[in-house]
Amino acid sequence: MKVEIARSDIKGSVSVPPSKSLTLRGLMAAALAEGESRLINPLVCDDTAAAIGVLRQIGVNIHDEPGVWRVGGGSFRAPAADLYCGESAATLRFMTAIAALVPGVCRLTGGPSLSRRPVGPLVAALGKLGVEVSAENGQPPVVVKGGGLKGGSTDLPGDISSQFVSALLLVAPRASRETTIRLTSPLASRPYVLMTLWCLEKFGISVMVASDKFTVVPQPYRHAEIEIEGDWSSASYFLALGAVGGDIKVNNLAANSLQADRDLVRILRAMGAAVANGADGVTVRRDDLHALNVDLSQCIDLLPTVAVLAALAPGQSELRGIAAARLKESDRVAALKEGLERLGVAVVEDEDSLTITGAQNLKPAVINSRDDHRIAMAFGVLGAAAGNITITGAECVAKTYPGFWEALKSVGGKVKQDEQHR
Repeated sequence: MKVEIARSDIKGSVSVPPSKSLTLRGLMAAALAEGESRLINPLVCDDTAAAIGVLRQIGVNIHDEPGVWRVGGGSFRAPAADLYCGESAATLRFMTAIAALVPGVCRLTGGPSLSRRPVGPLVAALGKLGVEVSAENGQPPVVVKGGGLKGGSTDLPGDISSQFVSALLLVAPRASRETTIRLTSPLASRPYVLMTLWCLEKFGISVMVASDKFTVVPQPYRHAEIEIEGDWSSASYFLALGAVGGDIKVNNLAANSLQADRDLVRILRAMGAAVANGADGVTVRRDDLHALNVDLSQCIDLLPTVAVLAALAPGQSELRGIAAARLKESDRVAALKEGLERLGVAVVEDEDSLTITGAQNLKPAVINSRDDHRIAMAFGVLGAAAGNITITGAECVAKTYPGFWEALKSVGGKVKQDEQHR
């Protein structure tokens, strides 16, 4: 699908979808718990559909009713076919670990983008815990011979993906003996691991945490009920739009959330935006923005959002700690540089940083989303603020936010969708 976006007068309020990260963690924990658990207000999108599909294949009973999912877990069976994880990296990585508990052999596969993303460090870490697992060239497909997790001591880098740590934490309570996970490099995206620990606690799991070490003794999961809060990643596009295009309120955001992308509030204020936190949401109003120097290593999914803000802020912004963004649905660093330069924005790319010089007048351009939902949504923000932007492959937003283009229209976005163009 192609979308054309004209400069828009933005005003109004929007409620964003539930958190993808918390929905996926809740699903996996519920699958590991005896009895029936309930997820209230879960996210319905391509990624969570992929997770439901593979969990059902290993014997998890999931009743996905509107507004609530009932999950019966605790025991697994060998799948009759490959476990296809779509483009959901979290699903593949979490399921690689859970497959160690499944009798028989699991072969986990993914779509074209996911098949290029790394899983090698997780495979190596599981191998040290007694799991027979392999992934050619450190990428999917992954083959796991399950039947039990011995436990013991393992290590893995913390700066490639926090999902590796979360995957091990999810299965460690089901090991036959104590499990120790040591990090060999500083942990990036730490808030996502904190979210995993919060979810585990809800399901009755206790983890001993030191600065670079996690220790988990064998213990049972208890069934639980958790309510999924609004997604700060999805909200980031509308909060940014308020700063550059008008007056926006996002209704359903938890001020005390553990989500990494809550940090956008701090970043917007640092750029000079008018931000008001209320009991029922966050409001951002257009103001004169200025450049900033910021480390995004702990909130890497904000890179596209902050990059388009920097493109409209006078001065030179430096976005650091972004190397991990090269390993997402696309090489987001390269995708942003390409797209912004097409619009006439000066961009200097280094391995771990982007330097962006804000431009007052952007040129009309066609932006290739590279089938990356966050690239498409970020340039959608830029289109509404500056106008004359066309985005190809715009249907990719269904990965996490199927209703994004309609939500943009609801607050005044001038969006023309061409369903025939692919």
